[in-house]
Amino acid sequence: MGQSPVPWINVSDEVTPCNKAEAELVAKSGWSPSWRWVGLAIPLVYLIFVVVSVRQNSYGAAAIAGYALLAAFAVCWLVTPAVLSPGTGGWRFWAWYALLVALTAAVIPFARAAGFVLCVFITLLTVARLGARSAPIVAAMAIAALLVPVAVGSWHVSLAKSFADVTPVAIPVVALAMAAVMQVVHANQALAQARAEVARLAAENERIRIARDLHDLLGHSLTTITVKAGLARRLGPADPAGAVDQIAEVEELCRRVLADVRAAVSGYREVTLASELARGRELLRVSGITAHLPTATDVVGPAHQELFGWAVREGLTNVIRHARARSCEVRVSASCIEIIDDGHGSAAPPGNGLRGLRERAAAAGGGVDAGPVQPAGWRLRVWVPAGGAPLTAGGDAGEARQAVVAVQGSTLAAAQGSGR
Repeated sequence: MGQSPVPWINVSDEVTPCNKAEAELVAKSGWSPSWRWVGLAIPLVYLIFVVVSVRQNSYGAAAIAGYALLAAFAVCWLVTPAVLSPGTGGWRFWAWYALLVALTAAVIPFARAAGFVLCVFITLLTVARLGARSAPIVAAMAIAALLVPVAVGSWHVSLAKSFADVTPVAIPVVALAMAAVMQVVHANQALAQARAEVARLAAENERIRIARDLHDLLGHSLTTITVKAGLARRLGPADPAGAVDQIAEVEELCRRVLADVRAAVSGYREVTLASELARGRELLRVSGITAHLPTATDVVGPAHQELFGWAVREGLTNVIRHARARSCEVRVSASCIEIIDDGHGSAAPPGNGLRGLRERAAAAGGGVDAGPVQPAGWRLRVWVPAGGAPLTAGGDAGEARQAVVAVQGSTLAAAQGSGR
């Protein structure tokens, strides 16, 4: 465990630096060095009782020695934050602890029973360092404060009077109070660390979101640019005007891509199903693939428009890149969207785009199914459990066959019309 804002609070002897979260906690809590001095100086008021006891029970050189030892203890207590700074090793703490204990033992003969008031200060240090493990030491000091004055006959202290003294009771009470303070300090440390971890995870999630969005944006758009640029190259010798039109469309697309990238980074980009269907229809047309896309999207609720838009973008991009299809159909319902083509699909493992789409669907409580359909083709299906009954995870067999027949029919018609 790392060091706490209170310099001499540490539950282990292992030296570890303050982490960033704890440093922020110290800065925000106002636990400045000046306040440490004030907090340590206030308990020294109780040393007045020890001074009075030294004056009553010691005379001449003995009184002077008692006052000197008491002053040495007070000075050592005040400089404790400087000596036991955060990161102090165990050996240094225990050496300083032994010094304070020795001064306490040296003062007791001159102050007698009142000298055990110094054990209260030792209790603070012991509980702060050892926590619950300090119980035997605290109990020993309380018993000593109770019985030693009775055992020393020359002090003339009865057991009843020793019981009436506040010191044997003050020691365990102060120990409990210090333990409660430690719990608060450690809880604040844990809270600061949790906040720092939440901030780190939020930054990591935002980085992943930007990477995923850029992949989806650029993958689709660069595919379109590649197709249009290739078409312009083929049209150049025979149809210069058509080639110029395609280059103009490439230029406009590049402008949109730049705007989309800026919006993705800033978090204000919006993807809708209608816009992606419009882009997909143009992309399929330029690629020479017969498109069967819905013209209305109002069947899909606003909560799922963006998800289905991403599904269209990812699905059509993969159709252009990998499927070698001649026909593609998009089917939309309130809770499901399917992209079906008559190509051969791809044997490659799922890429970042499909993984990102699965993450988006999972966030909406749905899922993604992708795989071949019989007798030929590939289907990407995204579903959400809202707004109507979604199709089954594997798809209805009769419905799938009808979809394939429709795709094959449209493919045959397109082939016959083009003379292929």
